[in-house]
Amino acid sequence: MTGVYRTCELKQRGLSDAHIRQQVTTGDLLPIRRGWYALRLADQKTVEAVRTGGVLSCVSALGKHGIWVPPDSRVHVRFPLEDRHNRRSCRGFGRMPPIDTAIDPVLAAYCCAARCLDDEGFVAVSDSILNTTPLEIADLRCALSAAPQRITRLLDRCDGRAQSGTESIARVRFRKARIKVRVQVRITGIGIVDLLIGERLIVECDSVAFHTGAENYQRDRDRDRRAAVDGYITIRLTYNDILYRWDAVLADILDLVKRREHRRKPRKP
Repeated sequence: MTGVYRTCELKQRGLSDAHIRQQVTTGDLLPIRRGWYALRLADQKTVEAVRTGGVLSCVSALGKHGIWVPPDSRVHVRFPLEDRHNRRSCRGFGRMPPIDTAIDPVLAAYCCAARCLDDEGFVAVSDSILNTTPLEIADLRCALSAAPQRITRLLDRCDGRAQSGTESIARVRFRKARIKVRVQVRITGIGIVDLLIGERLIVECDSVAFHTGAENYQRDRDRDRRAAVDGYITIRLTYNDILYRWDAVLADILDLVKRREHRRKPRKP
């Protein structure tokens, strides 16, 4: 996944000491610290974490595991227990696993991320774990059993049905603004929509990855046309809308809500 391995991991893959030395000579393997090697095209954040004596963890590790994380350019590193006072070190709650891999497993990284993320980022990351891995809410609670109640209470706001981190953040922010919103609602003739406010205000949280391909682009417009015919209002929000332009987005939604546009009954299919 990251291209960074301990000597024992390379041997498990069938490389002998002689093979390792040969690949170091050719430049295919790069020694980064005693007992650790990196492939030529290894992930540089992981290389940096291991070179400094730690393991890639927290938000950085979760991103490598395919979990949605908020934008963050830092390299999050967890150092060994004996170096726990290192100000650069990410720390979890309770007993953490030994540092014997290049990247922390999901729950260890998640436990560290609970300290680094703000509330809405924590909820979005939790949603993503629930949506994209076999882990369940009980697993997350167990991982955070030593965390303060302020953090564990946030798990009550999580929803594994959310299909993206931006959808999670939008849901959290709407509810904070006292706007009632339903998640992943199936509408006859249209399909499943990300968020539904009231009876007919559809909010779709679009990512570049899944909404700009030719097939999805056409499908989205077919859905929007069908929704309009049936009396729904569809608002599509981009990544930038949700993370960087939220004040303008919320003002427009509140205007529609104040005019009770969301309350009008759509046409029955």
